[in-house]
Amino acid sequence: MRVALTGGIGSGKSEVARILEDLGAYIIDTDALAREAVAPNSDGLMEITRTWPQVIRNNTLDRAALAEIVFSDADARARLNAIVHPHVRRLALERDAFAKPGQMIVHIVPLLFETNYLDDIDKSVVVIAPEAQRIARITSRDGIDEMRVRARMAAQIAPEEARRRADEIIENDADLATLRERTRILYERIRTES
Repeated sequence: MRVALTGGIGSGKSEVARILEDLGAYIIDTDALAREAVAPNSDGLMEITRTWPQVIRNNTLDRAALAEIVFSDADARARLNAIVHPHVRRLALERDAFAKPGQMIVHIVPLLFETNYLDDIDKSVVVIAPEAQRIARITSRDGIDEMRVRARMAAQIAPEEARRRADEIIENDADLATLRERTRILYERIRTES
């Protein structure tokens, strides 16, 4: 069973992934793979260099400079996704081979509904959290102001739309113990269905 875990920035999907891993799932973090896809000398970095040479410093991607471009320009964001996501999907599917037989495979995919990633999975799960909690988490975690947080949130699918499109939903509107229990129940249900 291949599951895609998604949720807006600051929703708590990383925490849900940790819980799923503790329960026995094999986790593939596509954010980590996206960094690998644009590492020095990678095909992804070469494509970005051709498109935005100003964000390259000593054969390394200046992520902050690229973020400033793509979070304020939907066309630029679409171009970046078209460059990076095919590499990420290839790397993710290669990682599937490392799962144990019968082990649930969970791909953490922040842009699940914005890309064609759904083609590669059996079930989608979205983590939903209140906007105020998301903003507080991100400003604390990333040290960026609320305006930048809101720009990044606006660049992602609206939580209501993600909720409508997902197969399963985990509400992250309470404490960590509640989130663990909700995640455990979902994990057991999905395993029973597979």
